Amino acid sequence: MIAQLVNVFKIRIGVVMAITALVALLVTPGDSVSLVQAMVLTLAVLLASASAGAFNQYYERDLDALMPRTRNRPFVTGDFKHGTPWLLIIAALLIVSVGAAAIVLNITAALFVFLGAFFYAIVYTVWLKRRTWMNIVIGGASGSFAVLAGAAVVDPQLGPIPVILAVVLFLWTPPHFWSLAIAGRKDYAAAGIPMLPVVVGDQSAANAVLWNAIALVIVSILPFFFGLGWFYLLGALTGGGYFIYRSAQLAHAPSRKTAMKSFFASLVQLIVLLTFAVLDIL
Repeated sequence: MIAQLVNVFKIRIGVVMAITALVALLVTPGDSVSLVQAMVLTLAVLLASASAGAFNQYYERDLDALMPRTRNRPFVTGDFKHGTPWLLIIAALLIVSVGAAAIVLNITAALFVFLGAFFYAIVYTVWLKRRTWMNIVIGGASGSFAVLAGAAVVDPQLGPIPVILAVVLFLWTPPHFWSLAIAGRKDYAAAGIPMLPVVVGDQSAANAVLWNAIALVIVSILPFFFGLGWFYLLGALTGGGYFIYRSAQLAHAPSRKTAMKSFFASLVQLIVLLTFAVLDIL
């Protein structure tokens, strides 16, 4: 049961979003934030992400049934029953998360928590995923709102550093997901989902991954010019350079193997960037 709940609520994605929110909180210049505020921010982002993740699986059970990677999800297997109780749980999680953020943090932070869930659940899952290859480009903005939520706890006016980091998350999502989509192109094609590799082929999608990775790394360097230090710059160049290297291998020879290496390199890039951002201010 625990494994199924972790699956349906997409806890791993929520943890990543919560970490990005906390990093944004730490690196945003401004007044100090209490431990209670940091904890509420973490829980709000986690619960909002869980709400959106559960709605994604609730809504997409027909597509999930068509792909080997997702056909064992609880709504597909019937372990979780599709019906009103789950919609109430999903709505309750979102209401609690946004409400707690509004009461303990501020309205701006609460708005960004809501928008993160809304973009993933509605913009990406309902409006775009089945219609256009731009689904992950636009819907991927959900991750950016976690950064903005964390920064807004410190300064609702949002200075250049958190805005740039939000753009970094926006640029990170497409090459991260397209790498995975190249590896699983046959599954997406069988389900009729217009992911970029399905629409334009593996080679063109791999080229897009490379160019997006380059743009991502360039933008990730910019916070250095707005107050973050040399340690942050080292992390941006090290993790970013590794991601470009793996995405260049993918563009040179698209395959499931090189696509998965690019996918994992994107995770390394993000982890290194966030880690060095925090170490830079210690």
